[in-house]
Amino acid sequence: MSATISPMTGLWYGVERVCAAWDYPRSSYYSRQRQYTANTELPREKRGPKTDLCDTDLLALIRHDLQESPWQGEGHRKVWARLRLVKGIPVARKRVLRIMRENHLLSPHRFVHPPHDHDGEIGTDKPNDMWGTDGTQVLTVEDGNVWIFTAQVLGHRFQFRFRS
Repeated sequence: MSATISPMTGLWYGVERVCAAWDYPRSSYYSRQRQYTANTELPREKRGPKTDLCDTDLLALIRHDLQESPWQGEGHRKVWARLRLVKGIPVARKRVLRIMRENHLLSPHRFVHPPHDHDGEIGTDKPNDMWGTDGTQVLTVEDGNVWIFTAQVLGHRFQFRFRS
């Protein structure tokens, strides 16, 4: 009925107008349409970029990309981006992730050091001296992780003691 042309205007009636005239919800109309077309549809192809590469060929390209890279422990996103943008290979990011995970090529997880108790002593000579300190860890090329401590003194006399 919705595809019928009105003799007065020469236009289609449309789904909205027909459903309103019959007091029938449009959602039910579209739900029925989906049921009828679902039985006649061809099977859908997988979504995403299509590539002629099988997983073994893609694994060889991933290994080659990781060997060419000057960095250690690269993640799947950088590998995927270089394959897609630099080499022009249309491949899905999740497929690269799956292949790298299955072959243990993902970057290693960062090791979290267990907390250790502070067994030193930080103090001043007299009460009511205002001071503050803060520390941060910085990764350097030559020495590895290095601690940097800063101290700010807002009193007359300050004596800093630290024993470990």
